[in-house]
Amino acid sequence: MRSVAARLLARERGLFAGAMVVAAACVALGVPVDFVLFGLILAGVALFHHHTFQVALIGLVAIVVYKLGFTGFKTGPGFGGLGLHLAHEWVILTNLLGLLLGFALLSNHFEESKVPAVLPRFLPDDWKGGFVLLLMIFVLSSFLDNIAAALIGGTIAGTVFRGKVHIGYLAAIVAASNAGGSGSVVGDTTTTMMWIDGVDPFDVLEAFVAAGLAMVIFGIPAAMQQQRYSPITRDAAVGVRIDWPRVAIVAFILVTAIAVNVVVNVKFSGYSDSFPFIGAGVWAAILLAALWRRPAWSLLPGALKGSIFLLSLILCASLMPVEKLPVASWQTAFGLGFVSAVFDNIPLTALALKQGGYDWGYLAYGVGFGGSMIWFGSSAGVALSNMYPQAKSVGLWLRHGWHVALAYVIGFFFMLAMIGWHPNPPHKAQAAAPETPRAALYSIS
Repeated sequence: MRSVAARLLARERGLFAGAMVVAAACVALGVPVDFVLFGLILAGVALFHHHTFQVALIGLVAIVVYKLGFTGFKTGPGFGGLGLHLAHEWVILTNLLGLLLGFALLSNHFEESKVPAVLPRFLPDDWKGGFVLLLMIFVLSSFLDNIAAALIGGTIAGTVFRGKVHIGYLAAIVAASNAGGSGSVVGDTTTTMMWIDGVDPFDVLEAFVAAGLAMVIFGIPAAMQQQRYSPITRDAAVGVRIDWPRVAIVAFILVTAIAVNVVVNVKFSGYSDSFPFIGAGVWAAILLAALWRRPAWSLLPGALKGSIFLLSLILCASLMPVEKLPVASWQTAFGLGFVSAVFDNIPLTALALKQGGYDWGYLAYGVGFGGSMIWFGSSAGVALSNMYPQAKSVGLWLRHGWHVALAYVIGFFFMLAMIGWHPNPPHKAQAAAPETPRAALYSIS
């Protein structure tokens, strides 16, 4: 056993040494060191998936030290620039931290409600049961949010597949949650950004043309993978009774999240960069509901570690010198789908909105669904990996979740063939919407 572990460690170190050589070559060719360091972080996460927490923190420190000593920050040089950058990002990070920790407790409430245990009565008994579950996640995400939809789906999957969930199916759960939100202005942070910035919700709706086909393309192979790996439970356990108070608590927390999201982002968007209203609203609901049913507080330490990992990657991405995008075109929108698998899609969307000239349905599909191709490419993927740590392997995710990347490509070109590329007129001229601060927009994604 030790020899096998030693060989694996040696292989990982050898591959990372190769990545260092490539990084040195990139620097010699003029690639900004910021991007090279970020690339090494991603390589480290991919290779040392049992030490992703340490890799992310070390990488964040390395990027900060480099920018302090050489390039400065977008907000200015030295510690002053760093402080201004953190002041600009803290609401986003705090909102996301509150949501990740809160939804970990929400997921446990849902599991303890016993609703997942009775679902086998309603799901088909073969691979179609897994596919129907993915469809449920898709629909939930269109009006909830992708984190909640992914965690609810992961909780149900853990029950109906007796705790053995295939990595390909985990990738499909994340993909379903991201696809379902891509065509809805309340289903994903990026689409909410577009809506508040003045984009017509109907211009985003067309993303469902691509997302619907993608759902079928990745959903069927993933369901078959799961059925071969661990067949769905054919019958619900005898004598299981639903804990309706816990169901009510889950609904209360979700409704609160949606209500705060809408009220803050639509009515008070000018103030939402000053306080993490969304995360605070979710936690207010959790604490109030704790008077009725006590949540599993013991889950928080593990969820906190995974959340810090995600926040480290997001902070690293926010430090990258991404000041402009190529000319708006379907090729650019298509490429942004792959970029969003490793970069924060919030600044990418903000840049696209400032630039204008996009067909917003394509952009919504690209930045919304594209992150599903890697497990840390979306908040839903990171949240689900806290529940299923075996998902924290880029290699295994790409190998077994191959159908997600395939679905992204086919879905995009299907939409292009069916409706064509029609750049929308400048939405700023149509709706005098104030410029939306980024911090207002990391709502529930």
